Amino acid sequence: MSADGSTKAVTMALAANFGIAVTKFLAFALTGSSSMLAEAIHSVADSSNQALLLIGGRRAKRRATPEHPFGYGRERYIYAFIVAIVLFTLGGLFALYEGWHKIRDPHPITEWQWVPVVVLLVAIVLEATALRTAVKESNQVRGKAGWFQFVRRSKAPELPAILLEDTGALLGLVFALAGVGLTLATGDGVWDGIGTGAIGVLLCVIAIVFATEVKSLLIGESASDEHVRLIRAAILAGDDVDTVIHLRTMHLGPEELLVAAKIAIDLDDDARDVAQAINGAEARIRESVPIARLIFIEPDILRGGHSTSTTAPAPGLE
Repeated sequence: MSADGSTKAVTMALAANFGIAVTKFLAFALTGSSSMLAEAIHSVADSSNQALLLIGGRRAKRRATPEHPFGYGRERYIYAFIVAIVLFTLGGLFALYEGWHKIRDPHPITEWQWVPVVVLLVAIVLEATALRTAVKESNQVRGKAGWFQFVRRSKAPELPAILLEDTGALLGLVFALAGVGLTLATGDGVWDGIGTGAIGVLLCVIAIVFATEVKSLLIGESASDEHVRLIRAAILAGDDVDTVIHLRTMHLGPEELLVAAKIAIDLDDDARDVAQAINGAEARIRESVPIARLIFIEPDILRGGHSTSTTAPAPGLE
């Protein structure tokens, strides 16, 4: 995934959400609408999240150290998980509380009635622009994958986070506009509270979905099927490797892949032949899959057409 594309989408979303947050707080101060307050807090949460994604991306670029020999690539996943927590607590739970409070004690919007409608319409335009940027950048890297598959399988958390946040923001704005509009039309503030509660439910669902995906990355996901295929083909492309006994891969970060393989070599190969076979396999892997940064290859000997290794791959693993 393009780091520049991710940064562009995050920066665009940050600028849009910060401006939107200011206007929503102003609208809340003038009208007292709970939907506007929930949306303002939502925009603050989104702005904080985008700042966290930018910080995580920068910290992940640090060089490996003796204490962290595999580098800091997973910091992007750590900060993305914090994003999910912030979205759930600061955005979702606050909106649910505010909606419950407004339903119990509803108040109509009696002053500056046109303000929330104008603010929400402007916010919809700005959020749609930010979402358009995220979609454009995502289209450059998602290939033939559908949107759900892209969010589910992406190894970089930034674009899926922005896609989910901006989509949720647009839907939340629609809920807020419906709540405010019905409140203005009927004079019943309960609709404002219902719209606020709907925003809260939406944000909690999005936060849970995103947290689930980032948790999988934190635990350690394997390379994509395409990368696994390319790695296996690269190893077997040399005449000095008979077969791949097993292959393990794990993402240390979106653009950092660890590869561990056991290969079968001929019984008659000496130490120099083995070293050449391993070096050749490593070079072919790096050429085929440039994000393969750490490669560990263990040789094994074939005797009578069978490996001496008793290690069998676990079910579902290469």
